[in-house]
Amino acid sequence: MCGRYVSARNDRELRLLFDADERVGEHSRPSWNVAPTDTVRIVLDDARKEGPPVRQLRDVRWGLLPVWAKDRRSGARMINARSETITEKPAFRSAAARRRCVVPADGYYEWQKSPGGTTPFFLHAPDESVLAFAGLYERWPDPDVAEHDPAKWVWTCTILTRPASDTHGHVHDRAPVILPFAMVGDWLDTATTRPEAVRALVDAIPEAHLVPRQVDRAVGSPRTDEPWLTDPVA
Repeated sequence: MCGRYVSARNDRELRLLFDADERVGEHSRPSWNVAPTDTVRIVLDDARKEGPPVRQLRDVRWGLLPVWAKDRRSGARMINARSETITEKPAFRSAAARRRCVVPADGYYEWQKSPGGTTPFFLHAPDESVLAFAGLYERWPDPDVAEHDPAKWVWTCTILTRPASDTHGHVHDRAPVILPFAMVGDWLDTATTRPEAVRALVDAIPEAHLVPRQVDRAVGSPRTDEPWLTDPVA
């Protein structure tokens, strides 16, 4: 799974990296301990009635809320979606067809279980470059907000996961689905909607090669959000 990650790049860097035309939302502060239900940044292609889609860097809430969710609480249980079943599960299949996104990250945390407890690791690209997590987003209509209020629609997202490779399977048996940058445009393409085409896209994503390093147990508290959380410990 992916339950904590790092998002420390500024908006300008991410807009340039992902070729985003628009920034929707407030400028985000860097975070070295992003936690479920936090406001996070995603990249998406926003389809327009006229003209080509517009690529956005947008703020959303981490934890997917399907349109049929009764309240916001269910989002905390949907921070991840198994990539193997996104075209089948009712909570994800509509978003898989029409609302795919990228969640930029500098790396993510995972906890390795052992007889003595759990040990946190930070997994990142060998060159410390930005990772492009494959994700889905939704727009949930808040029943407590008036129809014409701009706050009526709550934007949320989830991060796709897959079985971890042998290299990282010793840390945890699931890992985020990470897109090579050459596949970002294909993943965001709003013209790809058929389940079999989406399935083929998922199956074509290669395994990412990441570097794990042990980090301080302080990362376990979402209240601790400092750059040194990613530093290696002996």
